[in-house]
Amino acid sequence: MPACLPDNVAVVLCRPRYPENIGAAARAMRNMGLRDLILVAPRDFDADRVYKMATHAAVDVARQAVFCDSLAQALAPFQYVVGTTARFGSHRRTVSSPRQVATRLAAMTAENRSALVFGPEDSGLTNKDVRFCHTLVTIPTADFSSLNLAQAVMILCYELFLALQEEKREHIPRLAARHELDGMYRQLKEVLVRISYINPENPEYWLDRLRQFFSRIGLRARDVSIIRGVCRQIDWYGRKCHRDGLAEGAQSVGSGPEATGSRS
Repeated sequence: MPACLPDNVAVVLCRPRYPENIGAAARAMRNMGLRDLILVAPRDFDADRVYKMATHAAVDVARQAVFCDSLAQALAPFQYVVGTTARFGSHRRTVSSPRQVATRLAAMTAENRSALVFGPEDSGLTNKDVRFCHTLVTIPTADFSSLNLAQAVMILCYELFLALQEEKREHIPRLAARHELDGMYRQLKEVLVRISYINPENPEYWLDRLRQFFSRIGLRARDVSIIRGVCRQIDWYGRKCHRDGLAEGAQSVGSGPEATGSRS
């Protein structure tokens, strides 16, 4: 059995509130051989409290943690992002179990950087946060669904550790990175609003559906390039039609009866 998980799998703690939870999460990661920890805008990073909870065995994980100001910045280089949630709703339709997600992640590890994202202890990931995720995972519980942050980290890392022991795994080629997808979605929104395909007052409603659709497909970098090329062509053609229409209108006015001096 391998001693550690691949270096291209990271745990991302988004806006964690308590230093002890950061330290305990680092310890859980170290138990399962995971070392890459990213902290997004932690509310309180008291190093002494973090390192004490991590213990000497996992203090290196906590000390080497990468700090980011936003979730978008933290996830930019990743090809596959898993968000954790205990809530369901219109923005959280596709929710898998830890074992299902671990199987998918194990297939990703050879050629893709993957991230497991955990939200704040009191509220979890917001709908805006969820838009960065390719899929969501929820940990089944009995009557009480609230888990400690480090417990949730341990469960998912453990399932991933087990999935990586399987000798026969599906191979998934390199997918488009998060920053490539975000650029594509921005361009899609601009074009679809311009051609009146989506409501400019609530564009995220339809974009969320597109995100879910493309996440199921698993876009590669070249796929993103093709879609962006189509968007550029649609944008160019739309602008051309607009200019041609203005030109025809001006020509029509210039060739009317008043312009030629004729009388009715």
